[in-house]
Amino acid sequence: MVTRLILVRHAEAEGNVNRVFHGWTDSDITEKGHMQAKLVAERLKNFKIDVLYSSSLKRTLKTAEYISKAIGLPIIRTDKLKEINGGDWENVPWSILPKKWPEAYDSWENKPYIHQMPNGESMKEFQERLVDEVETIINNNKGKIICIVTHGTAIRVLTCYFHHCNLENINEINWVENTSITIVDYKDGVYKVVVEGDSSHLEQHMKTLENQDWWLEKATELYKKKE
Repeated sequence: MVTRLILVRHAEAEGNVNRVFHGWTDSDITEKGHMQAKLVAERLKNFKIDVLYSSSLKRTLKTAEYISKAIGLPIIRTDKLKEINGGDWENVPWSILPKKWPEAYDSWENKPYIHQMPNGESMKEFQERLVDEVETIINNNKGKIICIVTHGTAIRVLTCYFHHCNLENINEINWVENTSITIVDYKDGVYKVVVEGDSSHLEQHMKTLENQDWWLEKATELYKKKE
């Protein structure tokens, strides 16, 4: 019996646009975010989803509301699907982080598997929280198609787990676009990633990550490292 997970990253949020760290900070989605959410909801109409879960933060719930209306299912909210708890990093501009917390920022960028948020969660604690919740959801919905609306870092650490790779290899996992879809099948204790970070429902001008200068610079650096 196969259980299918459809992971959806929330729509564009204020922190994404303003380049401010928002883990547990409860920011809203933007005008573009509302349009992205409508588009992913329209796409998900064809997926025959049985149950809909969402992180309890506003940016995920607002995204999930569009999906809920499109597929006719209620939203099951859970705090355990929230983004990483950034502790002292919360609501701090990304440009300030490497200056104020150079060691922690270096681990976030280069060795996230050892990263510890100052007065927040470690990456290991974060992954364990998410995996425990996802496996509880699976056990409660065996054989169903489950849609989960969550966050960018959450999807990254979960995808690492679904690929059966150690957290040490997380930098091999790509960041995903806002409202992108990742599909994972689960059977007999084994996960299989079927689709990873698909944002084909968004035209280029509707995307967030791929239209930001910082991401284009980062993508260029990663490409050069692979050459």
